Amino acid sequence: MKNYFMGLMLLSLLCSGQNKKSDFVSLFNGKNLKNWEVKNGTAPFTVKDGVIIGTYVANTPNTFLCTKKDYGDFILTFEGFLGEKTNSGVMFRAQSNPDFKEGRVHGYQMEMDPSKRKWTGGIYDEARRGWIYNLERNAVAKDAFKLNQWNEFRIEAMGNSLRVWVNGVQTADVIDNLDASGFIGLQVHSIGQNKDLIGREVKFKNIKICTSNLEKHIKPIKNPIEQKSYLKNTLTKREIAEGWKLLWDGKTTKGWRGAKLSKFPKAGWSIENGELIVADAGGAESENGGDIVTKKKYGDFELQVDFKFTKGANSGIKYFVDTELNKGKGSSIGCEYQILDDQLHPDAKQGTNGNRTLASLYDLITANAKKFNPELPSKKRVNKYQWNRARIVVKGADVEHYINGILVVKYNRSGQQWRDQVAASKYKDWPNFGEAETGNILLQDHGDQVFYKNIKIKEL
Repeated sequence: MKNYFMGLMLLSLLCSGQNKKSDFVSLFNGKNLKNWEVKNGTAPFTVKDGVIIGTYVANTPNTFLCTKKDYGDFILTFEGFLGEKTNSGVMFRAQSNPDFKEGRVHGYQMEMDPSKRKWTGGIYDEARRGWIYNLERNAVAKDAFKLNQWNEFRIEAMGNSLRVWVNGVQTADVIDNLDASGFIGLQVHSIGQNKDLIGREVKFKNIKICTSNLEKHIKPIKNPIEQKSYLKNTLTKREIAEGWKLLWDGKTTKGWRGAKLSKFPKAGWSIENGELIVADAGGAESENGGDIVTKKKYGDFELQVDFKFTKGANSGIKYFVDTELNKGKGSSIGCEYQILDDQLHPDAKQGTNGNRTLASLYDLITANAKKFNPELPSKKRVNKYQWNRARIVVKGADVEHYINGILVVKYNRSGQQWRDQVAASKYKDWPNFGEAETGNILLQDHGDQVFYKNIKIKEL
């Protein structure tokens, strides 16, 4: 009788485990590509020994093996295998509509990146916004993916929350509301005419999805990584808990005034669709509405601003601004995060060694991501005429500039070296430039149309 009851208990435990696992359903039957379809390109997908194999071929755009069904909230797990030089990824909540680039597959993609920058597990917005979560601020996650080995991946998409793990290491945490549902797609990346990559393979297996009882299966977070939110002029619960505040509410001029006025300018700035817009006035510096500044002054802080510039435009984000200086023509004085169309605006070729280009500390230090990570493919990643994200961090005399999540400027605004730099710049006539303990934050009117949104700050 004792053995009988023990048997029943064991059977009950086994059934319980099976019920839990049954929430995860296989998307791939291990035999053929039933319920899948190819979109966007012509690279072949085959099945061998329970593995989906995508083969790289020349002269085709990115090719995706896609589920015929769309998914909204889910947990997706799978294993992936990738070698050097190739590139792949897994689309989720993906889209393909005739009215968008003739049906091109676009949307969220969990990246499989074999390059030396090691961004596997980041989230790339395919054919749309580009990278929305890279791994430059998550060194541990960079080493999670292993080339030429099977790796375990996990994607949790629930409401506005998008999270990714690679081999148990969390690699991405995004809050975004652009797509609520869409298909899942396995990518074979385009290789153009690169003969060295023809015939290479990317492999996938054990592809499972959970769409029910999701709360039971959410992966607990012990050590949160950086969260990146793209909600418009809205703070997430986590941002509020961490001390972030909206510096602009997205609707009114509350908290701002003209740099040389007691009130907000009557002309030159407008608010439309949750965006703060500088008017096009022929490129004159502070001759239209003029610069605007926060009414409050700030010392140590982390500032985040989304901006979009038009062709040939010039603007800037200034900090440690003293509005009592320069009461005459021109912009108020302060340290400036330059906003510029580097290709079309002549200021990009002035100054010294590019120190007037986008994301630079204007006229002082050139933005250059490769200085901090030589493995990056370029000095900075810019979404031309689309939204970019500026980040400025000030801790005492130490300051950092980021663009789209990548560090491009780092400096100390004290001591003789700083004063020597200032002495060689256009700020040489302003005593103790950049050394104030506090100052206003400024958005510049340089007479060109520039858009701002998601302006938020955390005092440190």
